[in-house]
Amino acid sequence: MKRITVLLADDNRLVRKVFREILELQDDLEVVGEAKDGRQAVAMVKKLRPALVLMDIAMPLLNGLQATRRILENALSPTKVLMLSVHSDEAYVVEAVDSGAMGYLIKHTCADTVCHAIREVQKGNTFFSPSIPKRLHKRNRKK
Repeated sequence: MKRITVLLADDNRLVRKVFREILELQDDLEVVGEAKDGRQAVAMVKKLRPALVLMDIAMPLLNGLQATRRILENALSPTKVLMLSVHSDEAYVVEAVDSGAMGYLIKHTCADTVCHAIREVQKGNTFFSPSIPKRLHKRNRKK
């Protein structure tokens, strides 16, 4: 079975540790690196070529939205971005989708949902936390 390679991008070391532990329990998911800011995330994507980045919005040096745009500028890059945030405000979700993220998870999402979201985004589908309004899901499909 081919594993889905994941880069964790979050400025909080504890958050990265928790998500690493969650993902490493899955046979089909592999954490290939951790970035503590947006610039580091962009550089690590270029070097490691992960299938997916689990990207926090609020990070120093380059926020997750800016980092997502830079990662996806290269149309040949197969890397997909799944946004992660404590914010469920519509404005954040819209900006994440407009930046190219394939989905948006609220940080308090359960472990099973995070793993399911990664698998869905890897397949090319969108995925949003259930608390995100349905109209925002449709916005992503129009792109």
